Amino acid sequence: MADHTSSPSASAAHTRDLLRLTLVPGLGPVLIRRLIEQFRSPAVVLGLSASGLEQVDKIGPKRSADIVAAFAASADLAERELERCAQTGVRLISQQDDEYPPLLKEIPGAPPLLYVKGQLDHAGRDRFTLAVVGSRKCTAYGVEQAERFSTVIASAGITIVSGGAKGIDAAAHRAALRAKGRTIAVLGCGHAQCYPPEHAEMYEKIAQTGAVISELPLDTPPNPENFPARNRIISGMSLGVLVIEAALRSGALITARLAAEEHHREVMVVPGRVDSAASQGSHELIKSGGAHLVTEPGEVMQLIERPAEHAHQGTHESRYTDAGLFAANQEKQERQARIKKVVGLTPEQATLLEMLETAQTLDQLVARSGRPVAAIRGDLTILEIHKRIKRAGSQFVANG
Repeated sequence: MADHTSSPSASAAHTRDLLRLTLVPGLGPVLIRRLIEQFRSPAVVLGLSASGLEQVDKIGPKRSADIVAAFAASADLAERELERCAQTGVRLISQQDDEYPPLLKEIPGAPPLLYVKGQLDHAGRDRFTLAVVGSRKCTAYGVEQAERFSTVIASAGITIVSGGAKGIDAAAHRAALRAKGRTIAVLGCGHAQCYPPEHAEMYEKIAQTGAVISELPLDTPPNPENFPARNRIISGMSLGVLVIEAALRSGALITARLAAEEHHREVMVVPGRVDSAASQGSHELIKSGGAHLVTEPGEVMQLIERPAEHAHQGTHESRYTDAGLFAANQEKQERQARIKKVVGLTPEQATLLEMLETAQTLDQLVARSGRPVAAIRGDLTILEIHKRIKRAGSQFVANG
């Protein structure tokens, strides 16, 4: 793979242009993808005038002028970012690179670029990937189960993917490392912002044998709104999601919903203590029928076997009849619908959704709600990921 921090190749130029687009405020992965599809390349997009940019649906005159002005400033920003990547051992990979996770590439709003420390190997060692997610405020039982499942599964050659957070995430990563297996940590901040700080040594160990990745520029702090978007990467690059201890409002439930409903992945849940608040969300998933209850690592490996064959062996002859496949797909759709019901909105998100029956700007929402900007942004990100709202220029509005 080309080294994009120094190579003058066309691939490096493509990555540099993509980086410039990602550094423009207000250009998210979905809009960047639309722009490239409409104008064929990042270089062409960067050369657009304000009037040319107005051709894109829902980009008005003011927004197009702001974006074009940001294009000019992005060249220097990108050069500085590339220099710092080279100094810190972080590489940029785009969807054109073989190293980019093929499963992740398929999801809506896949990151245009990934900042990678370590190595991704989706043609080989990372061919089978499992996301392990759960609560930061976990119990000793949760840690024990995360370690038990991750140790056995990593020893079997399956890569453990998680978010690097305290609690279940860290237990899963460390168990995979102890088992001499591979693990990938997906950050909710830039590589220059170690979060949480006490995980610095763990991240270094992960990068030596696996990878630490982020879609965010190096200095991006761990803002709350980053984590729901981070969860889509964890789910998107994995064949299935294993939930261990998720409370009723846990981010792990967002990952489970994304996995089932939007990414069509298997969702599995380890049951917890019946009187534990840390497992209430997990138990709701189980009771809804929207997830598989698992008690042994072998059950997890069996459940991700079929998705792995489908994802990596397109010519693999199916062992199942057409009628059987139809029934399996129908059952999966029903499970996805049940998960959607379980993962509802917080009262704050529901209020925000009501406000967005008419289009509103971020400033208007902050003024009307009296809530902090960061909190509003976080809830808007969640609502957008769940397709409850959409952007209309500089405004947001509820879907349908």
